[in-house]
Amino acid sequence: MTAPSTTAIILSFNEEVHIRRCLERIAPLVKRTIVVDSFSTDRTVEIARELGAEVHQHAFTNQAAQLQWALDTIPIASDWIIRIDCDEYLEPGLIDEIKAKLPVLPADVTALDVKLKVLFKGKFIRWGGYYRTWLTRLWRPDAGRMEQRWMDERLLITRGRAERLTGGDLVDASLKDIGWWTDKHNGYATRQMIDFIAREHGLIGEEADGELTASARKRRGLRKLYGGAPLYLRAVLYYLRRYFLLGGFLDGRLGFVWHFLHGFWFFVLMDAKIDEARTWIAANSIEDFPRYLAERYGIAETGIAWRR
Repeated sequence: MTAPSTTAIILSFNEEVHIRRCLERIAPLVKRTIVVDSFSTDRTVEIARELGAEVHQHAFTNQAAQLQWALDTIPIASDWIIRIDCDEYLEPGLIDEIKAKLPVLPADVTALDVKLKVLFKGKFIRWGGYYRTWLTRLWRPDAGRMEQRWMDERLLITRGRAERLTGGDLVDASLKDIGWWTDKHNGYATRQMIDFIAREHGLIGEEADGELTASARKRRGLRKLYGGAPLYLRAVLYYLRRYFLLGGFLDGRLGFVWHFLHGFWFFVLMDAKIDEARTWIAANSIEDFPRYLAERYGIAETGIAWRR
């Protein structure tokens, strides 16, 4: 039996600290590696090419648009695609399981979910309910497309079904400092705000072409429940549940930093940006929301079409 071929798609921007680890650890699994770079100014592209990756450069709007651009633009003839971020890697047990399973999967299994393990400053974040996240990261090329959201995009399965892989985890292990982390999450909060406001006012509709996996549907349902709660109060309640009821305090000193920043500060910041945007829209108009984004955040009207 011929082993199925796999192509990795990796998005990058100034990731010289991570790109070597990412490429070297995914190499035993994939036949082809595609790096879609957003015009890095460090050695990311140089290192990627040194390690044999195929590099394409494209202006960045958000992850969903960038990934779909890659799927629409770059011919991929492999049997499977795996998406992985520069600061992520697969545990050896997961790689072994993928190699063993791909040749024997039935034809109706068109996507595979992996479990996310976060290492914050080297500390495994086991508690707080966070080590329950399943992500669809492998799929057959003709069976999936990216959901077009500004944040927390998921793969939409256009046919077949997904199965879970349990032999190891997808590890998120950033090597950058806390200043970079807060800057990144400040940007994430902006994108969460855009998605929230756009959907609140019908500027972006729900997509019908494909469906989320069961894991993603469950997580999206919880997010919708959270999204319907009052601003700020929901951040407080979420943090209290995560840190105390779900045992986040058991993650120790670094766990406290993680849960406070990721589970409280980030959500309060997101709500503050939503609050600010709502105030601006009330004084102006929702039709001018794209202008607000351009003036306040430097985000041009590209990537996802607004409904006018």
